[in-house]
Amino acid sequence: MKTAPPPPAATRAARDEPGPRHAAGPARRDRLRPLVLLAALALLLAAAVLSVMTGARPLAPGTVWDALFHHDDSAAHATVRELRLPRTVIGLVTGAALGLSGALIQAFTRNPLADPGILGVNAGASLAVTFAVAVLGITSPGRFIWFALAGAFVLTVLVYLLGSIGADRGSPVKLTLAGVAFGAVCGGITSAMVLRSTATLDVMRFWAVGSIGGRSLDVLAVALPLVGAGLALGLLSAGPLNALALGDDAARALGTRPAATRLTVVLAVTLLAGTSVAVAGPISFVGLMVPHVVRWCVGPDQRWILPVTVLAAPAFLLVADVVGRVVLPSGELRVGLVTSLVGAPVLVALVRRRKASAL
Repeated sequence: MKTAPPPPAATRAARDEPGPRHAAGPARRDRLRPLVLLAALALLLAAAVLSVMTGARPLAPGTVWDALFHHDDSAAHATVRELRLPRTVIGLVTGAALGLSGALIQAFTRNPLADPGILGVNAGASLAVTFAVAVLGITSPGRFIWFALAGAFVLTVLVYLLGSIGADRGSPVKLTLAGVAFGAVCGGITSAMVLRSTATLDVMRFWAVGSIGGRSLDVLAVALPLVGAGLALGLLSAGPLNALALGDDAARALGTRPAATRLTVVLAVTLLAGTSVAVAGPISFVGLMVPHVVRWCVGPDQRWILPVTVLAAPAFLLVADVVGRVVLPSGELRVGLVTSLVGAPVLVALVRRRKASAL
C-alpha cells in the first residue's frame, strides 16, 4: 500500500505556524489602545475627585462643589481650597512629570528597569537641593527648583558620558551601572552634608521622604512652565524614539537624527525629574512601575506609551497619597513611603520575569 508523500516544507510551515492567532494579538492591542487611553483619563479624573474629598475629615461631593464655586468662610471650604486642592494639583503635575521622565529614560536607554532614581537623576537633584539648604541657607521649594534642575542635568550628562565610553557605547547595562555609581556617590555626599547641620537635617528629613502635601500653589508659578516644556519635548520625542529603537543607522534612514533625539530626551528628563524633585522631593518607583503597566497594555509604541503614562502616573500618585492619608489611625503616611512600599514588590516581580516588556 502506497503512502502519501510528506507535504512540502512550505505546506507544513503554513499548517503548523500559528500565524493568525499570533497576528490577532497586535491587532487586538491596536483596537484596545484608545480604550486604554480613555480608561487612564477616567482613572485620573476619579483619582483627582477622590483626592479632594478624602482626608482626616471626608467631605461630600456637594460640599466640594460649593467650596470650589460658591465658597464661604466655613472650615470645610477652607480645607478644600487651601489644603486639598493645592495638594491635588501638585500631585497631578508631579505625577505626570515623574511618569513621563521614567518612560523617556526607559526608551532612551532601552532598559526596562530604568527610571530617574535608578539612573541617578534624582540623586543629583537631591544633592543640589541639599547644597542649597546646607551652604546657602535656602529653604523655599520655589527656589529649590533651579538647583534641582542643575543637579539633574549634570548627573544625566555624566551618566550618559560614562556609559558611552568603550565599544558598546550607550548600552543599557553600562548606563545603569553608571547611574547607580553616581547615585551612590551623590547619596553619600548628601548624607554627609545633612548630618553636619541640625538645621539642614530638620529641613531635609521631611523633604527627602517625598510628599505632595504642605505645598502652596505659589510653587507652581515656577514649576508649571518647566514641567510643561518637559512634557512637550517628551511627547514630541515619541516618533524619533521608535526609530531610535531600531538602531542609529536605521533611525537615520528613517529621517531621524539620533544625536538631536538624545539631546531632546536629556533636556526633557532634566526638566521633568528636576522640577518634580524640587517640588515634592524624591518620590520613587512612579517612573518605573507606571510605564511598565502601560507598556503591557498598549505595546512598545512610544506614541501610545508616553501619553497614556502622562495620564496614568498622576492617577497612581494621587491614589497612593489618598492611601497614605487614611491608612494610619492618626496622622498620615507620606506618599513617597507608600509608593516605595508598593514599588519594591513590583520591582522584584520585574526582575524575576524571564522576559521584560519589550521596548
